Amino acid sequence: MWSVKESERGSGVVAGQEDCIMARPRAASSWPRVLHPSYYLRRPRRLLVLVVFFVGTTFLLWDRHNLIQNHELEELAKYLKGEGKTFQLDGEDESSSKTAQQGKSEQEGVEKEIEDPITEYRRSQVKAAMQHAWSSYEKYAWGFDELQPQSRRGVNHFGGLGATIIDSLDTLYIMGLQTEFNKARDWVAENLHFNKNYDASVFETTIRVLGGLLSAYDLTAEKMFLTKAKEIADRLLPAWDTRTGIPYTTINLDSGRAHNPGWTGGSSVLADLGTEQVEFIGLSQRTGDPKYKQKVENVIKQLRKIFPKDGLLPIYISADNGQPTTGKITFGAMGDSFYEYLLKVWIQGNKTEVVKHYREMWEQSMEGIMGLVSKSTPSGYTFLAERSGSTLYNKMDELACFAPGMLALGTEGAPPEKAEKYLTLAKELTRTCYNFYMSTPTKLAGENYQFYDGQDMQVGTPWNILRPETVESLMYVWRKTGDSKYRDWGWDIFQAFEKQSRTPTGYVGLRNVRTGEKDDMMQSFFVAETLKYFYLLYSPSSVIPLDKWVFNTEAHPLRIIPRVDEPISLEDTPEGKDSSMQIKSGSTQYLRQRRINPGGR
Repeated sequence: MWSVKESERGSGVVAGQEDCIMARPRAASSWPRVLHPSYYLRRPRRLLVLVVFFVGTTFLLWDRHNLIQNHELEELAKYLKGEGKTFQLDGEDESSSKTAQQGKSEQEGVEKEIEDPITEYRRSQVKAAMQHAWSSYEKYAWGFDELQPQSRRGVNHFGGLGATIIDSLDTLYIMGLQTEFNKARDWVAENLHFNKNYDASVFETTIRVLGGLLSAYDLTAEKMFLTKAKEIADRLLPAWDTRTGIPYTTINLDSGRAHNPGWTGGSSVLADLGTEQVEFIGLSQRTGDPKYKQKVENVIKQLRKIFPKDGLLPIYISADNGQPTTGKITFGAMGDSFYEYLLKVWIQGNKTEVVKHYREMWEQSMEGIMGLVSKSTPSGYTFLAERSGSTLYNKMDELACFAPGMLALGTEGAPPEKAEKYLTLAKELTRTCYNFYMSTPTKLAGENYQFYDGQDMQVGTPWNILRPETVESLMYVWRKTGDSKYRDWGWDIFQAFEKQSRTPTGYVGLRNVRTGEKDDMMQSFFVAETLKYFYLLYSPSSVIPLDKWVFNTEAHPLRIIPRVDEPISLEDTPEGKDSSMQIKSGSTQYLRQRRINPGGR
């Protein structure tokens, strides 16, 4: 019995070995032989053929790349030659690369030529886009608020105030389009009137019309613009005549009757009531009349009374009692520019002691923003969640893509640790906002995005209406870091606008960024903001330098005027103390400087 079992055990071992021996070739044959390195080691001639094949293919691809690149450079050379400049192609004699003509750049204030021909070429293409947008508006919608390119007609969404003309003034001037600017200026002088029976948005009229007129005045020193700015501001002022001084959101320009719309539940909107300070303070500085500044600074005084520890306010505030009427907090729609203006009023006043409380409130809000920062999976995109009560919602508006630029701007004046934290978050959010664009089939961003576990970002509301916020942040972050990738990212987005939104009669948005279906509207902020920020992204930092200018939320640059010799803002003024003389004194000095240097840049 034992011998039989031994025999069976022995034969079983042998059989198992045979199975293993037979299994190896079958396992090897499951892959093509030509993919195994050992196949070529045993066949050196075939290895040599393979090496020659790969080297030849690589050479052909690289040669094609060089041909394409050289073609692009030749196109750039043609462009620069037309501008009276040259640049050196690979292999050219160094002497041939010298500038054929020094001359001035298109706009005043460019202190040196752009050395990178690719950047200058991109800037020229943005300028060409502005010329196309403007000429289309001129042809089909002159004097109307906005152009409907596909219908080839104008529409009035802002009471017939010529929103596109006013929004374009500074863009045309900065780009050196003097003929176009002169025509726009003449229209403002001869045709812009405000006695209209129209219920205007106080916010939109302030940032577009008042901001655009003040910017044109600062750039040109033409008094007409300041006179018009004062006229529209005076028609808006009754909106602040409430129990708390917190303004209503809507006012009839003819009757002065102000109210809040029903869709807000009768409340005022945070991003409205907190986004008029730059313009009205600027108007007081330029006219010497303190009433404009007093109205808007009283609003921030009221908000300081309810300012929470984390510096994040809900989007609806009662104009009757100054209390929040909702728990929703967001850096997107209806919340966004309140936080932007806390920082920009501080910058506008040249960061003096007078405006220190604005900076303090902004830094408090930036501590609060850290509680909204979230990460997607699996790619780790950083985004700003929304909050209602204590609940976070993984949703971010494209509108919130202003935040990276704001954070980059806010690094100035921050302690080193905070500055590093702000800039790191700015870079991370910029990457996310760029991918809002690159993640869709059209390479244009949707209006907002949802973030789901394991799925990164998903388009929520699918339209794109030519918004500027991501381009704005690319400009700020590029100026702060000097990293050329932000210019490259901007070029990707600009090319997508050219491909998807350009039509023979202007630029349109998309109803759906997944399908590319077009709408029929060229928003005025496309020429005021989007194209201006693209242009500045490809311009030297000496064009509208950030230590001399501050942009309002519609991208209208206002000159920084130091606030000194006046009571500290947002503190109760000592009884009997009147700051009007100090304002007038500062304004007189400012106007004297403007007469000396009317170019403004």
